[in-house]
Amino acid sequence: MSELIYRIDQVVEKKSLLKHPFYKMWSNGELGLNHLQGYSLEYFQLVKVVPEMVNNIKLKLEESELRSTVEESHKEESSHVEPWIRFATSLGIQEQDLLNYVCVENTKNAVSSLVELTKSTLDEAVCAMYAYEVDLPNISRSKIEGLNKFYNLSNADSTNYFEIHQEADIRHADIWRNMIKNIPGHRHEFCFNAAVKSLDAQNLLLDAVYEKYVKPFN
Repeated sequence: MSELIYRIDQVVEKKSLLKHPFYKMWSNGELGLNHLQGYSLEYFQLVKVVPEMVNNIKLKLEESELRSTVEESHKEESSHVEPWIRFATSLGIQEQDLLNYVCVENTKNAVSSLVELTKSTLDEAVCAMYAYEVDLPNISRSKIEGLNKFYNLSNADSTNYFEIHQEADIRHADIWRNMIKNIPGHRHEFCFNAAVKSLDAQNLLLDAVYEKYVKPFN
């Protein structure tokens, strides 16, 4: 394992979304339906731009087998928007309300930060994306367990998005990991900082959900 991958993996563990108060409440069965509904509305703002994030990386690559692989990842991510819509509607959200929803400022800032990171240099964009996807299989598994155990949400519409990401993001993270191995040493600090910014943005998005939909009612 390269030193850069090791450092990013360490900070992913340190800043893991599973340690965020909102996801802890999810895993402990402490959320209500209204909290999950709010989460589905806010987090959709990120879900719908992930294809753009991957495409930003693809556009930096020369025609090659790697570019084709990233293009396949982009197509996959584009197909993941619909399962999220089904997740939200399984919680009682109307599809049109989801599509028209105006998010809070911190969600907007978090999503904007993640998109901008993928518009940076190729190596920084890849590290930001790796920091986003590498822990998603674990997070998705935890979400499914919580939905099944505490919220009586085990139907396909409720869990399909997370089931997809249990598997897909293992492959996606492998793409970025293999690219990171080739990043020269003098670029490591810039790339590590991009990964940290990615994690901070992800946590900011959960902060936004918590502040709007949980904290006022606690």
